Amino acid sequence: MTPDQHPDSILIVDFGSQVTQLIARRVREAGVYCEIASFTQAEAAFARMQPKGVILSGSPASVPSEGSPRAPEELFEAGVPILGICYGQQVMSHQLGGEVRPGHETGDGGEFGRAFLTVTEPCALFDGLWQVGERHQVWMSHGDKVTRFAPGFRIVATSDGAPFAVIADEDRRFYGTQFHPEVAHTPDGAKLIANFVHRVCGLAGDWTMAAYRDTKIREIREQVGNGRVICGLSGGVDSSVAAILIHEAIGDQLTCVFVDHGLLRLNERAQVESLFRDHYNIPLVVVDAEERFMRGLAGVTDPEAKRKFIGGEFIAVFEEEAAKLGGAEFLAQGTLYPDVIESVSFTGGPSVTIKSHHNVGGLPERMNMALVEPLRELFKDEVRVLGRELGLNDQFVGRHPFPGPGLAIRIPGEVTKERCDVLRKADAIYLEEIRAAGLYDAIWQAFAVLLPVKTVGVMGDGRTYDNVCALRAVTSVDGMTADIYPFDAGFLSRVATRIINEVQGINRVVYDYTSKPPGTIEWE
Repeated sequence: MTPDQHPDSILIVDFGSQVTQLIARRVREAGVYCEIASFTQAEAAFARMQPKGVILSGSPASVPSEGSPRAPEELFEAGVPILGICYGQQVMSHQLGGEVRPGHETGDGGEFGRAFLTVTEPCALFDGLWQVGERHQVWMSHGDKVTRFAPGFRIVATSDGAPFAVIADEDRRFYGTQFHPEVAHTPDGAKLIANFVHRVCGLAGDWTMAAYRDTKIREIREQVGNGRVICGLSGGVDSSVAAILIHEAIGDQLTCVFVDHGLLRLNERAQVESLFRDHYNIPLVVVDAEERFMRGLAGVTDPEAKRKFIGGEFIAVFEEEAAKLGGAEFLAQGTLYPDVIESVSFTGGPSVTIKSHHNVGGLPERMNMALVEPLRELFKDEVRVLGRELGLNDQFVGRHPFPGPGLAIRIPGEVTKERCDVLRKADAIYLEEIRAAGLYDAIWQAFAVLLPVKTVGVMGDGRTYDNVCALRAVTSVDGMTADIYPFDAGFLSRVATRIINEVQGINRVVYDYTSKPPGTIEWE
């Protein structure tokens, strides 16, 4: 077996769905190694990996449309099990001789959101889970639908809007679900995917984060060779875990660069210096660039312009530091999958851009270093597991996410040193109260936002006209969707009182009740 072959694995073919990586999460949770490949690269990935099964993802495309994505025919001829999800079911049905019609032709608008299907026949996907005659909740998101299944298939479950909700060809071990088992809104979805990889594909489920760590260390060594790497530290979990993983792979070929751009949380710089210099003994360069960043952000109010500037300036600083170190061929970053899927398609496909990220869409074309991004396929909770695997303590790896652009995207409007100082103090009070209440670990992310509006207040019998501070706290599993944290009124009142009393420049505090979607977690 060559190093690139992974026979005890699943290949996920990406057709541009926003939730393709959730399929990978479910497969990994089942203890099975998997990789995602664009439909344009799937044939080569299949030949390289020699996987035991294939999953076809959803897509924003329409199978009947000219030029819509197709799966390589070789996949259907290879004799391995295939699970098609939503678009994956439709494209498989179409390519194997069935029929798919758009919603406007079938006289309905498709199914979106929660739906209920009825199990009509037994199926290997349902073993030990669903019985004939039972109704189960699933999550649908489709306009088109299969109107005639391909030869060899049979219907094993139906829903009101999808007569072919689940189809199966047990002889070839081909299965198709019109619903999305990968999302949390399908309660038994993870178990269905586990049935596919274990019962249908016959995989043992013994892959772990330790195995992922070993794989990435090998890949980093292969990519970097004898080259030098500089890693941009933001102070957050992602870049820190990336740096420690890379250091484990290549040792002193790595130098970390921490840019104090004046957009950090309270005491962030001291914490980073202590962790990397005292605990891990990793070479660290600290650059005091606050004045430089504030000068560049002066007058900039558009959030995309802020992100682009910060990304470009980060790279400029890294290039300057690399030159001082005698040159570096690689730049390491703690980019995660949610950063990528919101910025550009992970695989170059047709998924929709939500916003750019400073370490994804903000990279300038002049950058002359290749990227090393070992966490690019992981979600935040998986990074935390990897961090523990690398020896980081729970208090550090459990820290709430902090964006690379820092406080700049928590200050809508113009960013100044004075506004950063005000926000830093308010944010510290908020997090201090959350920790004191024992709520920190129950919250995915919490932070304060300094709004570009002022309101009239009364303090000490005098009139004030000061800033509004918004508080944000959400619960989430992976950052792709999020719900607000339901603080009680007493807690919010206590935090508001402290901020107004202790932070000069704020006289009103509000709480953000917006989920994701429709909002994003950060304000900009």
